[in-house]
Amino acid sequence: MRRWLVTGGVGFIGHHLVRALLSRGDGVRVLDDFSDAPYPTRLKRRNAEDLRAHHGPSELDIVEGCVTDRALASRLVEGTDGVLHLAGLAGVRPSFAEPARYARVNVEGTANLLEAVQRKGVPTFVLASSSSVYGNDTPLPAAEQAAAIVPESPYAASKRSAELVVAAMAKKTPGVRCPALRFFTVYGPRQRPEMAITLFLRAILGGAPITVFGDGSMKRDFTHVDDIVRGVLASIDHAPAGYRPYNLGSGAPILLSKLVEAMGHAAGREPVVEHAPVPLGDVDATFADIARARLELGWAPQVALEDGLRSVVTWLRAEGA
Repeated sequence: MRRWLVTGGVGFIGHHLVRALLSRGDGVRVLDDFSDAPYPTRLKRRNAEDLRAHHGPSELDIVEGCVTDRALASRLVEGTDGVLHLAGLAGVRPSFAEPARYARVNVEGTANLLEAVQRKGVPTFVLASSSSVYGNDTPLPAAEQAAAIVPESPYAASKRSAELVVAAMAKKTPGVRCPALRFFTVYGPRQRPEMAITLFLRAILGGAPITVFGDGSMKRDFTHVDDIVRGVLASIDHAPAGYRPYNLGSGAPILLSKLVEAMGHAAGREPVVEHAPVPLGDVDATFADIARARLELGWAPQVALEDGLRSVVTWLRAEGA
């Protein structure tokens, strides 16, 4: 049995990843602070209960604490085969209100964990990064070798800074595998409730209007959570030694106007659309070049958008939406 420390393991992506690791026979230690934003504490508590209902303490250990706690991070890294670092503050728009908090959790927390990994001789450190690091100045489709030096928000800046910390610290222990996985707009069951697909589908199912920012011409590369989990697993199985960034996206961006149409088809109802100005920090488009992940990790997305949207509709209906 391999044992992993998964930070943020009762959040949206973390919950799905922990389930996948446990299902393949690995042991998991979760570190999560159960904070209320942007993913509500009540949903994290429920995710933790769901995991504990199917797995005993010999397989799963959930610890409440923050990645900024250096001593705790060091203790939990001990005896693991690797750290899968998903914890962090997410969200472009709220990062403008609390830039110092974003920097502390996303950058200092990453440094704490990687320092412990190096001190304890742990061979793998996976960083969950974001397509936000590319901003608006990177040519599309965005490739990992692009400069990515003009972030559009404090959130994007904190994720790029975390990457740079990992890249720099990896020089100290070049044998440690440090893939940085740049997630492109992840959606699926248990998604954060304020994210577009869950927010829109819940409204459409309830007959309420949805608010589209801009004229619908923004493009997003939406990636189903099942594909993201497969990408994380591929990285711990196949990533080379050293720091190496990888895009995990669908590679097939869609106009927001077309997304609304697709959601209407998935929900079986005509969406009622209202428009609002584009918020500060939102990028014009995301579009992943996934050639490196295909070649080096043997990974490719498998969930078509139509199927992914239906999975969210099924989940929302089960939730009573």
